[in-house]
Amino acid sequence: AEDDDTPAAKKIKRESGENEEVAVPSSGHDLVSLPYSDKLKYVSVIAKPMASKKLAKKLFKLIRKAAKRKTFLRSGLKDVQTRIRKGETGLVVFAGDVTPIDVMSHLPVVCEERGLPYVYVPLRYDISTAMGVKRPCLMVLIRLHDDYIDLYNECEAEMKELPIPI
Repeated sequence: AEDDDTPAAKKIKRESGENEEVAVPSSGHDLVSLPYSDKLKYVSVIAKPMASKKLAKKLFKLIRKAAKRKTFLRSGLKDVQTRIRKGETGLVVFAGDVTPIDVMSHLPVVCEERGLPYVYVPLRYDISTAMGVKRPCLMVLIRLHDDYIDLYNECEAEMKELPIPI
């Protein structure tokens, strides 16, 4: 038995002849600091329409403002699903890196039926960071409020311009 104080490192099996170093983030919140193009590597196949870098930045700003109002930001799968079913309206932002995708694959169809604009952003950690919480968040429903009506309308217009996948 070794008496080292150093923690055991994770061992990764490598094929013979493979010498390249792979940088693996230690936690999900380390992914937040990655450039937008690198975040897109973690996205699932159904994550369409994907927000552009500019739109994602506006959406995160909108989420930050909506999080200050108690009932104007609904977060999490169960809460958003319930509120959509009960008829609440707003903008829906989904995380693109959700696994398994079956957990939320039905919700874009529900949004289309209800006429709610929706969009994907690359990481669930981005949504939670914008909300100011540490727990990753799969989706949010942003309701309209007078304090951020201009930003809301701007984001809504851009989201409606995005092509809906068939």
